[in-house]
Amino acid sequence: MKALLQRVSQASVEADGRIVGTIQRGLVVFLGVSKDDDVGDAACLAGKVVHLRIFPDAAGKMNRSLIEAEGSLLVISQFTLYGDCRKGRRPSFDEAARPEQARALYEQFVNLCRAFGVTVETGIFQAMMRVHLVNDGPVTFLCESIRSH
Repeated sequence: MKALLQRVSQASVEADGRIVGTIQRGLVVFLGVSKDDDVGDAACLAGKVVHLRIFPDAAGKMNRSLIEAEGSLLVISQFTLYGDCRKGRRPSFDEAARPEQARALYEQFVNLCRAFGVTVETGIFQAMMRVHLVNDGPVTFLCESIRSH
């Protein structure tokens, strides 16, 4: 499981011309699920995301977690994080999970983040979406679950 994190001062996502999720200070999480992922990967990554110390403290150092900064999450499903561009000119998505598996683990990830007491907004799974964000920093990290398969 992969999560591309962008620290934001504000973000929203729209589908079918309407806003379906919006946050102020926090993280936009583009979440990719591989065919080898399971609920353990979702739990591992949810814990990492909410506890990663990437928000500034009083001295301006990245020393506070999302929870400590009282930030929110906007989680967007993003199967293209498993696009393999090493060969040819068209990405291969062989490592991406099938939609049924990906949806279940995406929802599990969202619920696990909420269980930490974090406000979580989402896009619409498998929908065409427009994501609007103001990257704060800019600060962007790629995190992966560390469980072995």
